[in-house]
Amino acid sequence: MTIIKQQDFVNSVANALQFISYYHPIDFIEAMHKAYLAEQNPAAKDAIAQILINSRMSAEGKRPICQDTGIVTVFVKVGMNVQFEGELTLQELVDSGVRKAYTDPSNPLRASIVADPAGLRKNTQDNTPAVVHVEMVKGDKVEVMVAAKGGGSENKSKMVMLNPSDSIADWVEKTVPSMGAGWCPPGMLGIGIGGTAEKAAVMAKESLMESVNIFELQEKAQSNPDQLNADEKLRLEIMQRVNALGIGAQGLGGLTTVLDIKIKSCPTHAASLPVVMIPNCAATRHLHFTLDGSGEAQLETPKLSDWPEISRAEGENVHRVDVNKLTKADMATWKSGDTLLLSGKILTGRDAAHKRIHSLISSGEGLPEGVDFNGRFIYYVGPVDAVRDEVVGPAGPTTATRMDKFTDFMLEKTGLLGMIGKSERGQETVDSIKKHQSVYLMAVGGAAYLVSKAIKKSRVVAFADLGMEAIYEFDVEDMPVTVAVDSQGNNVHQQGPALWKIKINEINNKIDE
Repeated sequence: MTIIKQQDFVNSVANALQFISYYHPIDFIEAMHKAYLAEQNPAAKDAIAQILINSRMSAEGKRPICQDTGIVTVFVKVGMNVQFEGELTLQELVDSGVRKAYTDPSNPLRASIVADPAGLRKNTQDNTPAVVHVEMVKGDKVEVMVAAKGGGSENKSKMVMLNPSDSIADWVEKTVPSMGAGWCPPGMLGIGIGGTAEKAAVMAKESLMESVNIFELQEKAQSNPDQLNADEKLRLEIMQRVNALGIGAQGLGGLTTVLDIKIKSCPTHAASLPVVMIPNCAATRHLHFTLDGSGEAQLETPKLSDWPEISRAEGENVHRVDVNKLTKADMATWKSGDTLLLSGKILTGRDAAHKRIHSLISSGEGLPEGVDFNGRFIYYVGPVDAVRDEVVGPAGPTTATRMDKFTDFMLEKTGLLGMIGKSERGQETVDSIKKHQSVYLMAVGGAAYLVSKAIKKSRVVAFADLGMEAIYEFDVEDMPVTVAVDSQGNNVHQQGPALWKIKINEINNKIDE
């Protein structure tokens, strides 16, 4: 009988969560680098470059890859010949590890979990509770798979009950464009097939714990196609069809939308075909370890030489902009797809701040002293707390579509000049941007530490009680952004994928010839 000490389990979970906050899996880095080398769209190539540069910086500085340090999901497989020391349940043990990791003063991780989700949505302050899945297996060891899943990608999860004769690949190809770019492609798609609805969802999530191995599967398909099983054939088909959509990095259009397709399946009812698809973003974070009673899990630190040396090249369409002196006439010269380097003062605000701003203005009370959006840009962000000599912790963009319902109000009532976030905007918001001659700029999701280095000063100006959702004022210098929607309503998230879908089709036709 193997005895697992409570503190060994707690420390192992905590160490794993700290580890994955700043170390990407090396197989993921290799796949991302391969996508970078292949990419032909300059905007998408630059986005991938930022992700790779950010990853290396996070590994060097031991700071979070993304400001959204995720909701923790843990799969625990307990051997039948294992006994845990003490009285704590596995849920309590995991939560103790999460609490320790997320409040570590050397690298505090952003607490994103709210209790009473249908009511007050009050932050638990330590990112607990985790989502824990437990399975009893044969043996005398405990296998643990730890992941931290960002909200932007988790929110794009899709579920369907297909007819048994329906095509899963058809459903995926139709569904992925509806997910937009809020899941921060390129990443992976985890697909669970069979069982019941909840079983398919768990399988989809667990499949994302696997390493990137689609390239080996592609080689197997060329050398031994007869040895492929149904799930492997489906992985290859979906990989080809999704990348042919031309969505590309950050939804800008390009050759690579997914780095791998993962599938787990199990038997289901003869009348059913449940399918769940869950994307993993460019901040893919997961780690596996085994406990055998001999102590804490030993995590192997990767070498910095495992990361490629990437530098960003400034093209002809890169413009330096002083936001303190910006006018609508200046913005009218920007074109969708242009790259800007912003310097000057910007304000921040995301979900909770927008809700409160709307309430204060609508009630006639007005905004707090010192909060003036007139002629300013707002950045949709909830940063990680600063440590050591940092001005601010990792501060990447959050999904802009969540602020769509407030955008016309903000542009109409506050004099807001423009917005910065990630992913696409809805058509009503694009129309409002055009009406107000505003702009929407996109920062790269998954490059939070890189973006934070462009922030030279930071202070809270209002709503301090909201924590990471407070309104900050940032002084930025050469903050990289892409013009996603220009003042004429031209939308890169519509134009880019449409253009590259055609280009990819032309490329594939030439290969077939």
